[in-house]
Amino acid sequence: MSPLACFRRVAACSALALVSGGAFADSPKAVEPPVKPVELTANVPAQIAHSALVSVEATAKPDELQIAIRRVKDNSPVVTDDITVAIDGHNETVNREKGTVYELAINDLRGEGVKDVDVTVAHDGIREIVSGKVSVAEPPASSLWRDHKQIAWWALNIVIILIAVTAFSRKKPAAEAEKDETDS
Repeated sequence: MSPLACFRRVAACSALALVSGGAFADSPKAVEPPVKPVELTANVPAQIAHSALVSVEATAKPDELQIAIRRVKDNSPVVTDDITVAIDGHNETVNREKGTVYELAINDLRGEGVKDVDVTVAHDGIREIVSGKVSVAEPPASSLWRDHKQIAWWALNIVIILIAVTAFSRKKPAAEAEKDETDS
């Protein structure tokens, strides 16, 4: 190849790069949509993160967060021992329970604000990080009435019956009162 032909090719490539670079420089940048935080309520499963290959679902329990990871294409569970969960950049201890359910302490998710959750999972020969934003609702304060409604109803019924028995046992029938007065 002659030096002139080589120069022409380099000049053509440079001109093409300048033209396309100028055209793309004025175009708006691709902006990723903001990740909407997921609010977890007690015992209600919700999808907290997903990718093109896997979906991460979480369920808030009183003292733990249960995570299930499923493949998107056929909704089959991902079974792996190579999983890490980071909450706001701090790694959490993850235990595998009940086959495909992973559990971790929920203490770091409770409180004010939204937390960033990164789940790193190895599956199907790859390792990927799936991210989401989560906030966990505080559990409602317990009370005797809400937690033990049946027991409270039984206690209320017994109290009412005792009051009624006491009220009726103190009152004498009018016929007996007249009989007592005439006998004396």
